[in-house]
Amino acid sequence: MNMNLAINIPDPAASTYGQIARAIEYLSTPGPETPDIAGLANALSMSERALTEMFRKWCGLTPKSFAQAVALDHARKLLRENMSVLDTTYEVGLSGPARLHDLFVTYDAVPPGIYRARGAGLEMAWGLAPSPFGQVVLMTTQYGVAGIAFADEGREEAAFEDLAGRWPNARYRRDDSAVLPVARRIFDPVHWNPDQPVRLVMIGSQFEIKVWETLLKVPAGHAATYGEIARSIGKPSAARAVGRAVGRNPISFVVPCHRIVGSTGSLTGYHWGLVRKRAILGWEAGLISGG
Repeated sequence: MNMNLAINIPDPAASTYGQIARAIEYLSTPGPETPDIAGLANALSMSERALTEMFRKWCGLTPKSFAQAVALDHARKLLRENMSVLDTTYEVGLSGPARLHDLFVTYDAVPPGIYRARGAGLEMAWGLAPSPFGQVVLMTTQYGVAGIAFADEGREEAAFEDLAGRWPNARYRRDDSAVLPVARRIFDPVHWNPDQPVRLVMIGSQFEIKVWETLLKVPAGHAATYGEIARSIGKPSAARAVGRAVGRNPISFVVPCHRIVGSTGSLTGYHWGLVRKRAILGWEAGLISGG
């Protein structure tokens, strides 16, 4: 598992801001399923390779991945507004529902119909499992991990209900044996394999998901502030909103909200307690130092 914040915001005055702005404008407009990257590069008087390098510098994505992320954000919004899967498909410029399905499964791990229906038709296995920081309630599906919450003694049912509220229409079954091997993959460094990452299934507002995805870029051993996260997602005045989104993170530890600190570097509130937050940070520091 893999923190200086690994997100770079270049200085527009010292960059090719005009080019990146034109490229983003083009790629942010729903249109053909496959954006004309060669044509875009030509219009900007640069090679495809130079365009790709410029995008990686600014966004950490290729132009194609950026366009897919834009389409996915737009599709999430439309589905939350109860637009049909078919209408959403064509609204975001894809050729058919199968392409929208592929886009959701690639990035959100679940098909668009399940996302729109808030879990209807989805079976969730949930159970209790040990971790180095106390027991957890872990929720998993055929598509990936949908929830992790630390559960102090006597609070197990409340932790489950909090996670289940994100997917109110799913079917749930208690199966501790099913979640135990998943917990090992998450909490035991012996089982960490960067070539086989744990698949995550997240549901939330467009803003929340963007924040949670950004948290995944903060590597172990480093910290980021709420303000840095806000600036990295293009919302520099939204530090408080970022804080609320961080507090609603449904997949603790894996989505590392414990690595987010106050503007002065102080450890701020943590949904599962500051003692646990200090313990996790210390544990990660020990792994990095080899202690």
